[in-house]
Amino acid sequence: MTVIKDIKAGNLPKHIAIIMDGNGRWAKKQGLLRAAGHERGTKGVKEAVEACAELGISYLTLYAFSTENWNRPKIEVDTLMRLLVSSLKKEISTLQKNDISLETIGNINTLPKKAQQELKEVIEKTKNNKRLKLTLALSYGAREEITQAAREISLKVKNNIISPAEIDESYINKHLYTHDLPDVDLLIRTSGEQRVSNFLLWQIAYAEFYFTDVLWPDFTKAHLHDAIFNYQKRERRFGKTSEQIN
Repeated sequence: MTVIKDIKAGNLPKHIAIIMDGNGRWAKKQGLLRAAGHERGTKGVKEAVEACAELGISYLTLYAFSTENWNRPKIEVDTLMRLLVSSLKKEISTLQKNDISLETIGNINTLPKKAQQELKEVIEKTKNNKRLKLTLALSYGAREEITQAAREISLKVKNNIISPAEIDESYINKHLYTHDLPDVDLLIRTSGEQRVSNFLLWQIAYAEFYFTDVLWPDFTKAHLHDAIFNYQKRERRFGKTSEQIN
């Protein structure tokens, strides 16, 4: 396992995104209901957030609930929504103490009213915190995000607010949920699956991918350190050659 002293302070990813996968399989291995896996998964969230804050990572985005997750059994969705509310209430003091602000991306209006209200309260209370910006992707889907941006831009063209020639990457980016976040540097997925599952498709264009077999409820600070250590051994070329980078 990697320890903090192995990590180079000058070569940290600015923005880490995590697909938190494996709660259900963890529960099955323990002979428990899937809900128990989601409850235990909150431990992984705490570990990842604390580790990022300790290392000085500026942005952490967690894939908490996708647009496709609404198709899961109602009892599981209800459990996830209940955990969202209870976790926010429980962790507000921790966020404040560690100078962490909370944000959300996704179609938040589809969440239960209680969850929406709790989110708004925590976002408001932590908005001035600067150490780490924690973003929860809730009722989020990257294709929906890009489709919505295309609609908004098309309407502006139709109303002669802009011309098609003015549309570039920067302009598109301004219409995404993540308009105030930098591109992802490191994408982590747990549980051994190796796909991005409709998560931040625009924002991970040049991200480094790290896949681990660890199930999310078992994810610890040490596992995050491993991912960052692996990231630091890679050469990020952004389309250039090694000679140009060096």
